[in-house]
Amino acid sequence: MSKLVTIFGGSGFVGRYIADRMAQAGWRVRVACRRPEQAGFVRTYGVVGQVEPVICNIRNEDSVRSVTRGADAVVNCVGTFDRGGKNNFDAVQDKGATCIARIAAEEGVERLVHISAIGADTDGASLYARSKGRGEAGVLEHFPNAVILRPSVVFGPEDQFFNRFASMTRMGPILPVVGGDTLFQPVYVDDVAHAAEKGVVGTAAPGIYELGGPDTLSFREIMQRMLAVIRKRRGIVNIPFPIASVMGGVMELVQTLSLGLISAQITRDQVTSLRSDNVVRDGARGFDALEIQPTAMDAVLPEYLWRFRASGQYAAIKESAGNLRAN
Repeated sequence: MSKLVTIFGGSGFVGRYIADRMAQAGWRVRVACRRPEQAGFVRTYGVVGQVEPVICNIRNEDSVRSVTRGADAVVNCVGTFDRGGKNNFDAVQDKGATCIARIAAEEGVERLVHISAIGADTDGASLYARSKGRGEAGVLEHFPNAVILRPSVVFGPEDQFFNRFASMTRMGPILPVVGGDTLFQPVYVDDVAHAAEKGVVGTAAPGIYELGGPDTLSFREIMQRMLAVIRKRRGIVNIPFPIASVMGGVMELVQTLSLGLISAQITRDQVTSLRSDNVVRDGARGFDALEIQPTAMDAVLPEYLWRFRASGQYAAIKESAGNLRAN
């Protein structure tokens, strides 16, 4: 019988790519998520019955144990940007990650891959970074041979980064950003999934890997690349950190008063995170150690950002026609 991997958060942005890779590698895949009725699309990644979405709440130990039992490997992709509510930083990225690792060890799981983030640090400046750091510490306490992956900002067709900012260009001639000079190394989602696959099958040595793409760019430069792809001109306005912090506080208050009906577009903790570069540290193990060649943004962005162009998928045809008239 083929081996079984349980992927917590396997229907999410990164998790679905890992599920697809593991199915193509011949593994049985158990996709653990809160709403399996909305995750039916993962079944198409393999033959009938190979990929199965199952209900799980990582805040409940019995729920975690039920989907872990019998698995040969476990991948934890669950994360959040929500500092409030039941599924907050502490519950998901600290206690949830620790619970998964402890139960995986108790159930005799052979390998564990944990998706963290660059900047994870128990003494970090932001609540997000500290919760990620505590989660890593909890994972290593219970599962010392775990593979921990720390990606920079992840991009791909379903991302909430490029899609979000490209959508904002429809609102006017100005594109506001916070931390315009902060550096990032955007990493393609399937490259992260490839690294996770190596951890599951055992071709990646245990330890921490920081994953950054081949392009190291400031936030402003990344937005300029995005604007070039969607063929729009917008003024990129950098909002100073003090002003952004005030804006974040107001947005958080509005979210609280609206009982979550209005989501904060930026929070004070995100502003704090944006003060620090999000790049691979010197000397850190990364894609080279995994023998993976990371994918450049320019090779992928046009494949899914074309819909934000004024002429959509017909932009290239329209441009070609314009050249013919000019000649």
